[in-house]
Amino acid sequence: MSPKPFQVDPDVMAKIRPMLALDTPQVAALHHAAMGRSTWALLGSDFLQALYASLIDDELFLGFVYEEHGEIGGFIAGSQNTERMLAETMRRAWPILAWKAMPRVMKPRVIARIWQTHRYTQVSGAKDLPESLFCSFKPNLRGKRISGHINKVLFDELLARGHSSVKVTTEADNEGANRQLTSWGFEDGGRFSFYGKDMVLYVLDLEASARVEAVSRHPAV
Repeated sequence: MSPKPFQVDPDVMAKIRPMLALDTPQVAALHHAAMGRSTWALLGSDFLQALYASLIDDELFLGFVYEEHGEIGGFIAGSQNTERMLAETMRRAWPILAWKAMPRVMKPRVIARIWQTHRYTQVSGAKDLPESLFCSFKPNLRGKRISGHINKVLFDELLARGHSSVKVTTEADNEGANRQLTSWGFEDGGRFSFYGKDMVLYVLDLEASARVEAVSRHPAV
């Protein structure tokens, strides 16, 4: 059964806007707090801040934040083509990114993780599809349907830009994420191993989804 249209709360939607350079310290802190064991987080908050500041300048990057009372309570980061986006960003901003990563990058465990991350698009599948990469909220905002709204904003944007599908990958044993993605109408696109974990590739048909509209809320770079 296809999911019903998404019930939009105008008050929540009014607090979602495109990510700006001035948001990167708070976005980096949210990313590090929620995903501290991920490869980018292992390189430190300063690296994360520099990375997001660099990504914002890339035309393939799409980022949105949830701002309430002047504070960033959550964010979503996506890409129209992850492999190309990261390659272009690293080529353009490698001096500052290398400098920020230097204190931690030479640890053997981190080097191994960076190599695995480099292979992510090859092993995860559907590498040419746009992707929702990271989404994180402060604990007090969870369970309030805010993540659903910010996901819709990203998916609407992708459809408005002519993309027919979007992919998301998550751990196979992450029951909450699997349940949320299934409720949105994502279909299981296959399994793969990453960081030694069993992962699931999910794909959503944006054109067929009753929850997605071709609405752009993000200015083109």
